[in-house]
Amino acid sequence: MHNFDDLDFYQSLGFRCGLEVHRQIATEKKLFCQCPVKEYSDHFDAEILRHMRPTLSELGEYDPCALMEFKTKKQIIYRLNRETVCTYEMDDAPPFALNREALEKALVIALMLNLNLVDELHVARKQYLDGSIPTGFQRTLILGVNGYIIVGGRRIGIRQLGLEEDACRQVSDIGHKRTFMTDRLSIPLIEIVTEAEARTPNEAGAIANEIRKLCHLSGLVRTGAGRVRQDVNVSIKGGARAEIKGVPSIRQIPKLAHYEAIRQKALLELKEAAQRRGLDEKAFDAEPFLVTEQVMKMQHPVLSKECARGGVGYALRFPKCAGLFVFPVGPNRHFSDEVADRVRVIACLDRMPNMAHTDEVTMRGGVIEEIRRMIGAGDEDLVVVPAGPKDDVQTAIEEVKTRMKEMLAGVPRETRRALPTGETEFERLLPGPQRMYPDTDLPPVVLKEDDFAKARKRKPEDLQTVVERLKALGLSDQQIDNLILKDRLQLFQEALEVVKLRATILAHLVGDYMDFLERKFPENRVTKDLLEKIFGREEASSMTQKEASALIENAVAGHGV
Repeated sequence: MHNFDDLDFYQSLGFRCGLEVHRQIATEKKLFCQCPVKEYSDHFDAEILRHMRPTLSELGEYDPCALMEFKTKKQIIYRLNRETVCTYEMDDAPPFALNREALEKALVIALMLNLNLVDELHVARKQYLDGSIPTGFQRTLILGVNGYIIVGGRRIGIRQLGLEEDACRQVSDIGHKRTFMTDRLSIPLIEIVTEAEARTPNEAGAIANEIRKLCHLSGLVRTGAGRVRQDVNVSIKGGARAEIKGVPSIRQIPKLAHYEAIRQKALLELKEAAQRRGLDEKAFDAEPFLVTEQVMKMQHPVLSKECARGGVGYALRFPKCAGLFVFPVGPNRHFSDEVADRVRVIACLDRMPNMAHTDEVTMRGGVIEEIRRMIGAGDEDLVVVPAGPKDDVQTAIEEVKTRMKEMLAGVPRETRRALPTGETEFERLLPGPQRMYPDTDLPPVVLKEDDFAKARKRKPEDLQTVVERLKALGLSDQQIDNLILKDRLQLFQEALEVVKLRATILAHLVGDYMDFLERKFPENRVTKDLLEKIFGREEASSMTQKEASALIENAVAGHGV
């Protein structure tokens, strides 16, 4: 395992990493309507079908990501629960007034990030053509810019904080059909964007953890699965920004950032290998040859069955490209996987493997040699064979050629999805500035000094001040993190004023032992009053951790104090 703190190694790569942290704000209502915010549920009362189409930006341009999604020809299915959605979310009614509760809470967090607050908020639309938002765009507002946090003694820039609507929960994505639950749709969400100032993968994880603790300290965010996500932006010298989308766990960030840097390094080496062979874009203008009959004889586990069901197979010849498809781009992935990902996502050929190629050992001899002869391919050439429904294969042919041409540029700008191995796969093209445009339904929101004063009054102590005070009581870093991240700091501080226990023992009871008690006795809660009743007497000052744990368990079990 590589050392994710190896500063010299990552500086040699020109490693840069920034984060976009998304957290739901704890509110009763959604952002632009009166629908209640409830726990997620798979219950639905109706389904509707939609198709997404791109729109021109103010400059008369299409966003490349929107065009890519349009090429997938997806049917978008929305499952509606009448208790959590209304006509606004379905774009059948204009937005209602901005949720002031969400705005006020987001302003507090913006202050905690030392951001310069904006006094006039303008609602913008951000295109989402993947179907996760039925309108095709997300309404968003920038609340503050140019802030910072301190992580490991370093000042890390916070570019901005936005207040926006959350998207739907994806249920499935199979072929040309993508299904969503709409209960999460339009829940108020903050987006915290850092500068790309993480110097190592571990530092990126530390920055995410600091933001996490800060949000918990505010007491204003929702917690639990599906309520927080991180986008991890990585680039190296000579590469390009890749956005690893929707990382649910901070523990995944270092490994993902490392492998993305390694992938980009490999793609730059692949670019050099292609240049040494004298390849240019003309080498990838391959004419497709129909080889359906040959694919049916191939006994391929996927492609032969696709052709037997009425699909077609085509062969593409790429001169002087033999061996490039097995060029490694990660511990478990090759360049062929990069190409296959594009075909899977954009052409919707999602039964894997979705193509065959002559760099595979299993594809040598027999039928593949017959295909080689048919299309005039030599030993130095690469032959790629996608197969499936005719329209999808036509799209696949263009995507294979496009990705081969991109090889000559090195690293394409992409949004990528995290894999369990720590590696990533293609999800979509990286959106450009064309995806943003002003909202015409809502007027600007003017903030007054009273709004800022209210936010300053609600702002808690600085995280660093809290940590230093707890360390002075003898608490370990782990105990401090537990109190903050389990939202038990307030209980600890209130109990500390009325009990005689040592602070470290109280921190153990509230930060760690409460987990055990809540699992064992879910009907009973540990409160300040209970802690005072058990440990408010002077003799508690000499108790050991074991004695204190036994006493509180006995009390929570209902056996008396």
